[in-house]
Amino acid sequence: MEFTDYVRAFLVGGAFCVIAQILLDKTNLTPARILVGYVVAGVILGGFGLYDCIIEFGGAGATTPLTGFGHLIAEGVKRAVDEKGLIGALTGGLSAAAAGTAAALIFSFIASLIFKSKAK
Repeated sequence: MEFTDYVRAFLVGGAFCVIAQILLDKTNLTPARILVGYVVAGVILGGFGLYDCIIEFGGAGATTPLTGFGHLIAEGVKRAVDEKGLIGALTGGLSAAAAGTAAALIFSFIASLIFKSKAK
């Protein structure tokens, strides 16, 4: 990888963070709603094929945030609909994101066994 790849990833990922911070500071949106909005934006941009351009420019800066997760779901649905027809609209997003979701659940479970949670 070249240094410019890192710079572009930083700029794209940083832009997502700046947008979220502005939304937090200037609106009454909760962090949860902003996160859901990012996933939905990734699905919409992925559905129209626009997110591929962002990924091409920003690399991991575009695929790592929640918008990348939304894009992954949209791509999985498109692929499954092409392969399985209408039933793919229901199963495609789940199968496309299954590995990442399973890893998050497994690592969260392991962390819960190692650390003791405390109420704030």
